[in-house]
Amino acid sequence: MPRNQEFEINLPEFHLPEVSSKIVWSVIVLVVFIWLASGLYKVGTDEAGVELRFGKISEVTGPGLKYHLPYPIETVETPRVAEVKRVEIGFRTVSAGPPVRYQSVPQESLMLTGDENIVDINMIVQYKIKDPVDYLFKVRDQRLTLGKAAEATLRQVMGIHNIDDALTDRKFEIQNEILDNLQTILDLYQAGIIVIAVQMQDVHPPAQVVDAFKDVASAMEDRSRLENQAQGYQNDIIPRTRGRAEEIIRQAEGYREQRILRSQGDTQRFLKLLAEYQKAPAVTEKRMYLETMEKILPGLQKYIAKIKDSEGLMPLLDMRTIK
Repeated sequence: MPRNQEFEINLPEFHLPEVSSKIVWSVIVLVVFIWLASGLYKVGTDEAGVELRFGKISEVTGPGLKYHLPYPIETVETPRVAEVKRVEIGFRTVSAGPPVRYQSVPQESLMLTGDENIVDINMIVQYKIKDPVDYLFKVRDQRLTLGKAAEATLRQVMGIHNIDDALTDRKFEIQNEILDNLQTILDLYQAGIIVIAVQMQDVHPPAQVVDAFKDVASAMEDRSRLENQAQGYQNDIIPRTRGRAEEIIRQAEGYREQRILRSQGDTQRFLKLLAEYQKAPAVTEKRMYLETMEKILPGLQKYIAKIKDSEGLMPLLDMRTIK
């Protein structure tokens, strides 16, 4: 073929079908309606809705059916503010079971105490969302931040306590200290989290010396039990002794008053009798004699004996029966 020769190719003609303007507008309206309807969202009873307009917080909404401008103008986050979440320190739950299986994390659980002993502690931190805005946007990874803060707080508090405190009767006090210090750190971070509870699940020394520490803990518990028993006996015997002493004192005081009154009465009677005797000694003496005989004679036994060669009777008095 010559280089400059022209040629023609005849292609078949294609004709697009004519679309009516009504259908086009219907499709556009439907697309716009679907786009607008995508702004509907539901906030659960345990959630809070945080609306973002071009990435900036515009409104925080409560439970119910809500609406926001469709994407990409507005988006919404719905964190569960009423859900109690938890972070595990020193261990991880491998399977919820049953049976439940755990995996130890020694790099978190082993730490030094204030008396330079090594202790192995597993701890759970329960928390809720206090401020959904701070929770979503002030901290990048909330669980990781909370876990690291809880571990640091645990090490700080155990660093000022002895190992016996964590193994025996000061465990509750240590938990409260951890909770307060951890909440202070989270508030400083503006993490939007409130700590509900801190629970030390398992506290024990390293495996190499755990038996010896158990013996020590058992001895300390026995000591505490015996001290409580002794304190209970003291609390029982001292009030009882004090009550008995008070009773004896009151009886002695009553006897003293009785003797004083009787002595005063005897004195008054003697003085009256003395005055009568000074007026008429013979009469008073006779009267006193008769009164004394009236008291003595009724208690005597009388014997009548007949004397030989005698016609008279002589009364015999047995003085041993005088009462």
